[in-house]
Amino acid sequence: MRISAIKQQVKRTDRYSIFVDGKYTFSLSESELIRTGAHSGQELTKTELEKFKDTSKLDKVYGLVINLVVRRPRSDREIRDYLRRKGYDEGVTTAILNKLSNNGLVNDEAFARSWVENRRLLKPTSLRKLKLELRQKGISDDIVSQVLEADDTTDIDTLKEMIIRKRRQTKYQDDVKLMQYLARQGFGYSDIKSALSSDI
Repeated sequence: MRISAIKQQVKRTDRYSIFVDGKYTFSLSESELIRTGAHSGQELTKTELEKFKDTSKLDKVYGLVINLVVRRPRSDREIRDYLRRKGYDEGVTTAILNKLSNNGLVNDEAFARSWVENRRLLKPTSLRKLKLELRQKGISDDIVSQVLEADDTTDIDTLKEMIIRKRRQTKYQDDVKLMQYLARQGFGYSDIKSALSSDI
């Protein structure tokens, strides 16, 4: 068997179709094509061909996950859940996560720090709700504690900021509605009362 042609795909210009003995057999991303050293005229044993096909399969899955990760960072658990929903087995999942980890694209501690920073900037919430969100993303209690301990924003600070923002809306001029909203965000009653008592 021999690689008879390597052609750049029209719709997916980042991938290359590999033809063996004149027939399309598998495809590789540009990075995998370079890494494997596949080239026209290369003679292949049956074992080598099967290895290329396995590489091609993992390469396609990795591309899917990269598209997921570039939209927003993902936790290890989120990627595992995504691959399970897509029907991939544990071996494929482990291989993909190892590759992502080696390339610095999945790291639960970095994910948790980023999550907290974004929440602080875009949609402030209580420490209680932050803990719940991170746990739902599969972040370990140790990492959750470590990341939140490094964050020096208190619930009172967050409450005061949220009260200022919400007071701009007519419906939150009513203290009862505002308190109900803040309680839904995970804040304790005493902290809400304390923050409202110093409402600017």
